[in-house]
Amino acid sequence: MGAVLKFFVLTYIVSWTCFIGATYLKISSQLAILSGPLLLLGVFTPSLVGLALTARADGRVGIRTLLRQLAVLPSSIGWYLFAAGYIAAIKLAAALLHRLITGGWPPFRHEFFFIMLVATALSTPVQAGEEIGWRGYALPRLANGLGLGTAGIVLGVIWASWHLPFFFIPGSDTLGQSFPVYLLQVTALSVAMAWLYWRTNGSLLLTMLMHAAVNNIKDIVPSTLPGAMNPFTFSSSLVAWLTVALLWIC
Repeated sequence: MGAVLKFFVLTYIVSWTCFIGATYLKISSQLAILSGPLLLLGVFTPSLVGLALTARADGRVGIRTLLRQLAVLPSSIGWYLFAAGYIAAIKLAAALLHRLITGGWPPFRHEFFFIMLVATALSTPVQAGEEIGWRGYALPRLANGLGLGTAGIVLGVIWASWHLPFFFIPGSDTLGQSFPVYLLQVTALSVAMAWLYWRTNGSLLLTMLMHAAVNNIKDIVPSTLPGAMNPFTFSSSLVAWLTVALLWIC
């Protein structure tokens, strides 16, 4: 467990330094151009740290073994449909429950679903910047000591908490939203992604696809609470709480 603890500590230190630095640079007119690259470096840090620790411990053989998971392609199309459609099914079910509870539909995003799917496909390779680290490096090591289910929960808490700076960064879609509700959502989502990783023989491509789908399709039924300003409250929209319930049931 020492290696995975080192992974988490280094990932947090480097990523949060980049996130905070990028925010500071963004408000400086002379250095604003460096904000984007620094933010991207912070986002890619989990995989960069995982690769660095793997190289140090296992050399080129370890690196090849880790990267080979990117090319694990399940033969059944069902896994791809699950990865791409899981969050859409959750959010649409939340909308239906909202209708049954309140008598009215929640707001839907006015954007063609086809565009969301294209955005998901295009952004899937970018998720390697996180997934090589979270699911490729950390999850198997946690599962060896804790079991897959518990490892999925622990990783979910750590993964969600890694996003905490974005609840204070101007321009972020989570600015001012409830972090505890987000933590509950992401932890449950992490368990589903751990299950997907296990059932597809360690396919990082599938977890990357699922990660991209969550980022691009989750707002088909938005969960944000307009006017929210305190990330440390449980105040959130009904859709957000219904999403939490459905994710944990699944």
